[in-house]
Amino acid sequence: MMTEISYLLFQTVLAVTFLACAAYVVFFISRNKKVRTIARWILIASGILQTLSLISRALLTGYAPVTSQHEAIAFFAWATTWAYLSFRWRYTVKNFGTFASLLILILLMISAAVSREPAPLVPALQSWWLPVHAGVSFVAYGFLALAFCGGLMYLLQEKELKSKRFGYFFSRLPSLDALDQLNSHCLTAGFLFLTLGIITGTMWAHQAWGSYWQWDPKETWSLITWFIYLIQVHQRITGGWRGKRAAVMAILGFSAVVFTLWGVTFLLGGVHSYAH
Repeated sequence: MMTEISYLLFQTVLAVTFLACAAYVVFFISRNKKVRTIARWILIASGILQTLSLISRALLTGYAPVTSQHEAIAFFAWATTWAYLSFRWRYTVKNFGTFASLLILILLMISAAVSREPAPLVPALQSWWLPVHAGVSFVAYGFLALAFCGGLMYLLQEKELKSKRFGYFFSRLPSLDALDQLNSHCLTAGFLFLTLGIITGTMWAHQAWGSYWQWDPKETWSLITWFIYLIQVHQRITGGWRGKRAAVMAILGFSAVVFTLWGVTFLLGGVHSYAH
């Protein structure tokens, strides 16, 4: 029974998120503010349904739903959804929802495409550190995903301005300054949570293996990713990296996040490669 409920909830999440994304795209084309309001409420509904879907998955498996590829990607989508909604609650950036909702939908579609079969939890993951470390890390990834979206928007708008032929995107995208501020906000929030993720990960490693750091491939790439964002934060504070350079680095940094999450698992293996 719980399996059927979990499956039905996830399918509903997919459908509702598709509707939210479609509504945002319609707003992007038509610029009808009523459509934008509808899209935002549908995305809020998606976020609530994603939460219920993850809870049902946890009840089904008996542990935090972050250990398989299906669960991890769905959790990533959930974190990105609520990171965007929390950002939107404080700031308004023109058509940011279109890009964010599209990324969320892509993540959920990938999650739907991989195996949903739950697997027994390996001993190393049987710890209360699992939801703490994974939760904090995925919230970080959610904000860094938003910085990635902002970076793409920045490059599109800069290309319009550079060509001096103001085309389709110019009037539909925010100013470069607004996008640079978006990058700063999401980068700062993402980096703080990423740092907490590294700290909780080392504490968990000490509990599980008696060592804070083992230089496992995923640990190593997590540290590399952290240093990439540390450099970005430092350079932004000192005024060195803003504008296009910051946008490009946001995209490159997110590429490192994606590789740490999935590239390491499939290409390098290691003791952290539990996801199936």
